[in-house]
Amino acid sequence: MRGGSEKIRKTRASRSQEVEWVESSGNVFADFGVPNPELALLKAHIAIAIKKAIDRKGITQKEAGVLMGIPAVKVSNIICGRLKGYTLDRLFTYLVRLDVDVQVRMKPKRRNQEHARIQGVSL
Repeated sequence: MRGGSEKIRKTRASRSQEVEWVESSGNVFADFGVPNPELALLKAHIAIAIKKAIDRKGITQKEAGVLMGIPAVKVSNIICGRLKGYTLDRLFTYLVRLDVDVQVRMKPKRRNQEHARIQGVSL
């Protein structure tokens, strides 16, 4: 984890080799120092939801592209996690075009939380 308190652990892989590993923060994007890691994680959750919707419908990426209004190559980019340039509203629109209801909920942060956060929940 960059910029955070790292939990470094060691374990033995064999008698002669020790392996060092770092416990995740729960957000791989934060662990690797990606800017706006909560937003990146939310977009990843949306991409997974898009992939699940396509699978649930039993359609090809080309057919999904027709429904979503984009070329199949862009569908492929989304489900492979290449999300640079895609805004949340665009990704939400693609979900709706795939017959997925999207709900956005805002609430005050908890008193015991240091900062407000962005969090995605998927069904």
